Amino acid sequence: MSSPSHRSPAAAALSLEAYAEQARVALACAYSSSAEFDAALIAERRAAGVYGPKRQRRQMLIAAAGVAAGLAVIIAALQFM
Repeated sequence: MSSPSHRSPAAAALSLEAYAEQARVALACAYSSSAEFDAALIAERRAAGVYGPKRQRRQMLIAAAGVAAGLAVIIAALQFM
């Protein structure tokens, strides 16, 4: 590659335009807003399992009912002692 001082002005202008185009492409963003980017980032992280397993409401209700039933049994056993 020759140094910039040895190129013709037309070649230098074309080279400069090519570099400018590369810079525009490098700075281009696929998202129209930061909210869209954040939503895509969170969805990608969820899919990768970063936030842990999804808790389902039914499983939590069953667990809470089991704890409540266990406490009721313990209280009833203490009252008969």
